[in-house]
Amino acid sequence: MRSRWGFLVAAGGFAVGGLPPAAQQPDRVRAIAPPATPLPSEEQSRGTTRFSFIVYGDTRGRRDGIEVQYEHSLVIDSMLTRIKQLADTPYPVRFVVQSGDAVFDGRQPGQWSVSFAPLINRLTKDGGVPYFPAPGNHDVDFTLQNNPRDREAGLGNFLDAASALIPPDDSPRRLAGYPTYSFGYGNTFVIALDSNIAGDEKQYEWVKGQLEGLDRTRYVNVVVFFHHPVFSSGPHGGALVEAPTLVLRARYMPLFRAQHVRVTFSGHDHLFEHWVERYADALGPHRMDLVVTGGGGAPLYTYRGEPHLRDYLKATESNKVTLEHLVKPGAQIGSSPYHYVIVRVDADSLGLEVVAVDWGAGFQPYRSNQVDLKDPAR
Repeated sequence: MRSRWGFLVAAGGFAVGGLPPAAQQPDRVRAIAPPATPLPSEEQSRGTTRFSFIVYGDTRGRRDGIEVQYEHSLVIDSMLTRIKQLADTPYPVRFVVQSGDAVFDGRQPGQWSVSFAPLINRLTKDGGVPYFPAPGNHDVDFTLQNNPRDREAGLGNFLDAASALIPPDDSPRRLAGYPTYSFGYGNTFVIALDSNIAGDEKQYEWVKGQLEGLDRTRYVNVVVFFHHPVFSSGPHGGALVEAPTLVLRARYMPLFRAQHVRVTFSGHDHLFEHWVERYADALGPHRMDLVVTGGGGAPLYTYRGEPHLRDYLKATESNKVTLEHLVKPGAQIGSSPYHYVIVRVDADSLGLEVVAVDWGAGFQPYRSNQVDLKDPAR
């Protein structure tokens, strides 16, 4: 028999992807439960200037499609604890964003329904928080060949899983037919883009329009999240520059500088690292933080080497761009633990708290586990 996306499913043996027949059920992805407390409309949250949100990525597990992702479950347990702890403080957690690679092979419906969705249901129902995902390569481009058939299957499953989480196709905050969307809460505006198709012109123009159309007297903090890091020193970075990264550097980074994006979050490399890009324009000096947080449960990575940035810095001389590798991942196995990041919003000030779990508890990438995203006063 064939699934709704046309993939052969064997009746008595292994199917495409190597999973046993029991792991292929159900045939269609079940939608993740909507949040018990939905995000209020942009107008309703207009006056909010203090809150927190959570960021993480790369949750795919070793037995996707067979059982719930174990390492990811440790992260979810910790998130639920922190959500409860922060609920009655000035900085309650209002939403969670995930930068991709939810499952190992997004073409397989069972991997979403069996291994991933039950954990996210705990966040949306027990934690009561909205959950906003972006697609990773394992979700929609598993073979890394930009195969339209593979993408159709993976993207269909991603959108089925996220159907009650992200804006609908007819929303002005959604690029119709794409997993590309935005939302505003309080004084902060967030954009999710599909970096697997970073070169897609329609997506780029939509993101550009969202940024250019913002009321920046209200939205003083602009956050963008996606899967592929702009800069990384893990297996997907260093001397290797993947095609989506090249496009992000060449097209999106000039846009982000022009629109004064405050911080980007990505994954793809299963570790934690933090870059700071400083630049100048007619309005003066600026800072953009670029954080890689890929510790959601996938096999952990280590430092592989610094990326080659000479050409990038040469191309950005007019903006006086400089880069600081604020946090480098360790070179030893176990130096980057499973983790997530809590972002604290206080008016136009942003701060990060890196929360590691299990054996990584106590991880202090900044000589503590917290940092403010600002330069010292001069």
